[in-house]
Amino acid sequence: MLCWGYSSYGQPGIGSNLQVIIPEPQVYSFIHDRNVKEVACGGNHSVFLLEDGEVYTCGLNTKGQLGHDCEGSKPGNLPSINLLVLADQGQLFSWGAGSDGQLGLTTIEDAVTVPRLIKKLNQQTILQVSCGNWHCLALAAGTVTSVINYQNLCCYFAQCPRLIGISLWDGAGQGSYSASPSTGSAVLGHAGLCWWSSCFICFGFVADRESPCHVKLLRSQKVVYISCGEEHTAVLTKSGGVFTFGAGSCGQLGHDSMNDEVNPRRVLELMGSEVSQIACGRHHTLAFVPSSGMIYAFGCGTRGQLGTGHTCNVKCPSPVKGHWAAHNGQLSGKPDACKYHIVKHIFSGGDQTFVLCSKYENSLPADDFRTINETRYTCLINDETIDVWRQKLLEKNSSNSVNNVVQILSSAACWNGSFLEKKIDEHFKTSPKIPGIDLNSTRVLFEKLMNSQHSILLEQILKSFESFLIPQLSSSPPDVEAMRIYLILPEFPPFQDSKYYISLTLPLAMAILRLDTNPSKVLDNWWSQVCPRYFLRLVDLYKGAVVYLLSGRKTLLIPVLFSSYITAALRLLEKLHKVNQKVKHVEYDKFYIPEISSLVDIQEDYLMWFLHQAGMSCLSFLQDAVTLCSYPFIFDAQAKTKMLQTDAELQMQVAINGANLQNVFMLLTLEPLLARSPFLVLHVRRSNLVGDALRELSIHSDIDLKKPLKVIFDGEEAVDAGGVTKEFFLLLLKELLNPIYGMFTYYPESNLLWFSDTCFVEHNWFHLIGIICGLAIYNFTVVDLHFPLALYKKLLNVKPCLEDLKELSPTEGRSLQQLLDYPGEDVEETFCLNFTICRESYGVTEQKNLIEDGDKVLVQKDNREEFVEAYVNYIFNVSIHEWYTAFSTGFLKVCGGKVLELFQPTELRAMIVGNSNYNWEELEESAVYKGDYTATHPTVRMFWETFHEFPLEKKKKFLLFLTGSDRIPIYGMSSLRIIIQSTPSGEQYLPVAHTCYNLLDLPKYSSKEILSARLVQAIDHYEGFSLA
Repeated sequence: MLCWGYSSYGQPGIGSNLQVIIPEPQVYSFIHDRNVKEVACGGNHSVFLLEDGEVYTCGLNTKGQLGHDCEGSKPGNLPSINLLVLADQGQLFSWGAGSDGQLGLTTIEDAVTVPRLIKKLNQQTILQVSCGNWHCLALAAGTVTSVINYQNLCCYFAQCPRLIGISLWDGAGQGSYSASPSTGSAVLGHAGLCWWSSCFICFGFVADRESPCHVKLLRSQKVVYISCGEEHTAVLTKSGGVFTFGAGSCGQLGHDSMNDEVNPRRVLELMGSEVSQIACGRHHTLAFVPSSGMIYAFGCGTRGQLGTGHTCNVKCPSPVKGHWAAHNGQLSGKPDACKYHIVKHIFSGGDQTFVLCSKYENSLPADDFRTINETRYTCLINDETIDVWRQKLLEKNSSNSVNNVVQILSSAACWNGSFLEKKIDEHFKTSPKIPGIDLNSTRVLFEKLMNSQHSILLEQILKSFESFLIPQLSSSPPDVEAMRIYLILPEFPPFQDSKYYISLTLPLAMAILRLDTNPSKVLDNWWSQVCPRYFLRLVDLYKGAVVYLLSGRKTLLIPVLFSSYITAALRLLEKLHKVNQKVKHVEYDKFYIPEISSLVDIQEDYLMWFLHQAGMSCLSFLQDAVTLCSYPFIFDAQAKTKMLQTDAELQMQVAINGANLQNVFMLLTLEPLLARSPFLVLHVRRSNLVGDALRELSIHSDIDLKKPLKVIFDGEEAVDAGGVTKEFFLLLLKELLNPIYGMFTYYPESNLLWFSDTCFVEHNWFHLIGIICGLAIYNFTVVDLHFPLALYKKLLNVKPCLEDLKELSPTEGRSLQQLLDYPGEDVEETFCLNFTICRESYGVTEQKNLIEDGDKVLVQKDNREEFVEAYVNYIFNVSIHEWYTAFSTGFLKVCGGKVLELFQPTELRAMIVGNSNYNWEELEESAVYKGDYTATHPTVRMFWETFHEFPLEKKKKFLLFLTGSDRIPIYGMSSLRIIIQSTPSGEQYLPVAHTCYNLLDLPKYSSKEILSARLVQAIDHYEGFSLA
């Protein structure tokens, strides 16, 4: 070992006969043939730990800091322990100055000359310690970092809350502050006690900091090691770079200046070299470059601490005097190899420097501070450790061993540091957008833990999570690295088990929802980055929790707990849904909970939500109520339809009540002729259906449109119980949408209609069609509209796209897609297009500009996306603006509102026109029989045999004949509930459909052939509406 620097108190331990200043390296020989393992330096004393465990100290002893009675330059031996020494059991001892409580002994003593056990930490395994002038830090196995701090008047070790959850691998303290790197390259600094304004520059800050703070400028530098001086800091990166910051008045930053540096700055003089070791003294810095074997020093040299042979300050890295090598391979062939010292490890502190060297014969390569020493690391949870812990728990031979396992399993930091994404050093990139975690390795480990051989350990993990880890999760994590736990825990299989919903799954949701704004956004960002499979599992997890709570709401929990738990699950799903809206991890229907329709009375829930929205939450039965309608994203199409129908019924009832109230008033004022009907009654003739409907609707107010609809066909005696209304909508829309009127263009390739570019009918026709469509929804009637999905998108303010054009006009859509996909550069020459569109109107082809002067703008490779967007926009928006506006105004006049906005375009289409998801067996199973008929009656069996033999088009015609529509309601085929009843009529009569009731009068036919012929004749000649 070699040493140099200030020796006035004998702290280098070389001897009392030498000079006060040792300006260049000298061999240290007090230990003779024994090897030094570690060296630690205080301001005026030094401590040496030998390989055999013996400890020696030397230097100033005014506060008992040497641990023995002798003071001087010759190292004295301690019996068995050293300054804040880690014994084999991880126990911690301290002695020396204690007037500020920095010894952690729970007492204030000016000097403690005999090493004492720190009882506060006796139950913890301590991995590493670091000391400053007035404070100490201890890194425990469970990464509980403890602090003794003068400013907080604390004289015992206490958990540092601002480091909870961060996985640390090293720590440094000197002077008045401390710093530590985390597993994700974050650098955290902590000021224990300072009074110099420049002191705080050592963190990259200029203000006092009472808790650890992140040095953000070093986040991306892959920091692996830190060393602290009295007022400056040096950091070493994985690539061998050195950054310094803090006080620079002595040149200790190495930036060729005496300036202080608030922000970390790379030492340019060392950029061409790969540094493997750094060390800071009070006001100087050292760096070791293994490739050349050189030790560089810079900073204060007035006490010889640089080892350059001079006593002046140095602003740039300068070689330490002497012959140095990193390994004996560098000395092969050199005639003076015996003069070289093979560097093993450099130490520095105060105004002294020590270098441990290897002997040439059995030398080892120099230590590389960039290689992580896992013994100084927050305990990791992996295959090896869980096997060891399982054995410890089985043996139960030591309560300390069990406590240690519990401490680690309960530590968020241990979990956070155990599953780092090490591929291309991804964990060094941990940031608010990158979690730096390998979730696959998390999943593999958890799967191993689920094996029966680990049952005892699994039980302990569950207890640790429930009792310690989850309850202790902070609402304001100290750093993004402390947040990996929120991604790790949902991977634990018991979270998916309903047995643990109350103890684990829902408390985790509550912890997530407690997060402050910024960490909550970080978690959102991380959820945006995870794979869709992980995201879907998370969604399914809390959907399952909602179903579990709703299923057992009357038996599982008292109402207050139910309310808090169901709210937590729903709010977390809401948070996930907002993330999904941005990144589209999964389809929107993955958030649907179909079981809700059977577990919750949606009508009642909607009414409670409606009252709450109306400001009536003060009512006693609403105060603790949780309304699922506040979270509409979990409702499937059927549930939303039920909500819309409930809303319609509510508005109808309001309109009826208003009419009845007015009628009472009219009777009292003797004006009965002005009484109003509680229904919207339309009298129409089949021969003039469109004109009559337009006339009837024009004389009714907007309020009247909210009333239940009743339709009366002149000359027909049918009572409208729903069937007449259905036929009215069917016939009216069939007439209005007929392309011969020119209001709509028919696309034969897709069998769809769209608004015509030009037409000569009045706007109120389109307004009428909109009202009719709105009335159909409002009166729960399925109508047959052959419009593309684009119409329903526009009604919900969703922008149509190229896919919608492909649906409406497949040829046009494919052509535009080919334009977008064309790989060549010669787009202009190949397609010969400009920004125009050709449209045919009444046999005349017109060219329309898509943009201003579009006929002069050629379509090229760099503007083809703009062309396609303009083309689609013209068809779906620009060309039909006034017609669509009239239509949407009429539609929204009847059924616009918040509930409609909850629908997806596909769901709105299914609700208006039904769907074509035919299930003919379900139709048969849901049928009801009256009179002499049963499901096993011969005529009924012949009927269903005949029906199932019909082709699809004939089956659809039967639906039209019986129900007034060939589409299936959104609730499915079973919701039709057709009724088949026997009649006394002879077999010469045809079957008769009562569309009002979905009722079929079926005579008793003697053979299948006769039944088939009569049924086909009835279907094919169906027209009109009569009870006869």
